[in-house]
Amino acid sequence: MIVVTGAAGFIGSCLVSQLNNLGHRDLILVDEFTDPSKMVNLEGKQFREMIPRDTFFTWAATHGQDLSAIFHIGARTDTAEQDWDLFLQLNVAYSQQMWTLATAHQIPLLYASSAATYGDGSLGFSDDPALIPSLSPLNPYGHSKQVMDQWVLKQSATPPKWVGLKFFNVYGPNEYHKGRMASVIFHAFPQVRDNGLLRLFRSHRSDYSDGGQLRDFIYVRDVVEVMTYWLENTIESGIYNLGTGQARTFLDLAAPVFDALGKPLQIDFIDIPQDIREAYQYYTEANMSRFYAAGFIHSFRRVEVGTEEYVREYLITNRFF
Repeated sequence: MIVVTGAAGFIGSCLVSQLNNLGHRDLILVDEFTDPSKMVNLEGKQFREMIPRDTFFTWAATHGQDLSAIFHIGARTDTAEQDWDLFLQLNVAYSQQMWTLATAHQIPLLYASSAATYGDGSLGFSDDPALIPSLSPLNPYGHSKQVMDQWVLKQSATPPKWVGLKFFNVYGPNEYHKGRMASVIFHAFPQVRDNGLLRLFRSHRSDYSDGGQLRDFIYVRDVVEVMTYWLENTIESGIYNLGTGQARTFLDLAAPVFDALGKPLQIDFIDIPQDIREAYQYYTEANMSRFYAAGFIHSFRRVEVGTEEYVREYLITNRFF
């Protein structure tokens, strides 16, 4: 049996679909399962059982020996949330307990870290473990992922095979429920479709033009393909970046949305909200050298390709992956 936490969420539900595509049906899905807007992500998926997040470890006490792998994707991901106790409970303590379970039963474990650990990027975006303790995240979410990564690197007892993946800016189908935290493409689609106009954040720094902010945008189908590659191949354990390795501007991201909808590019720039302005990242780009050296093999979709597929095959048709 394979465990997927956060299974009803964005990346988790896409992972379930990818596992199904590869023939895996003996899946244990872990999440809250109380939000109807998320539950549609699981329609048509094949799995063995759904276990509520709060009772999973009670269930695992008698089933741990039957588990063949754990994908721990579930987390509180709201970058504007300021409740540290909530992050400590859901992103740190719960993840540490998952590590302990995987270690006790010698179960391969993949867990989700985040590029939010890099903060303002002033120390670069290298996933060299020696640099991790020096990172300074800009918000409690990023800090919670940083605390987990640092804790993991101190552990002498480990699962037999494990990785932590620092997700960069993931976009794609099944993020419909995420509201404010959904990708720029998701928010751009109805604006361009209905009004032929897209609002983007203007730059509040003189060294970046409006729309020239740079991010490493990665398509969710690439993310889940990498995760299932890890499951089926020998990969050196460690914490790794998961981005494309190429930063692109928000204008680069916007253009394919207009193209897919057959409309001319028209952008209106608006101020970054005050509550996130100080924690706003102007540049992210994953250094992927350790990823490839560890044994991963993957060719990432360019943002033009991923965006066009997302718009044409999912957003226009309201499909799920």
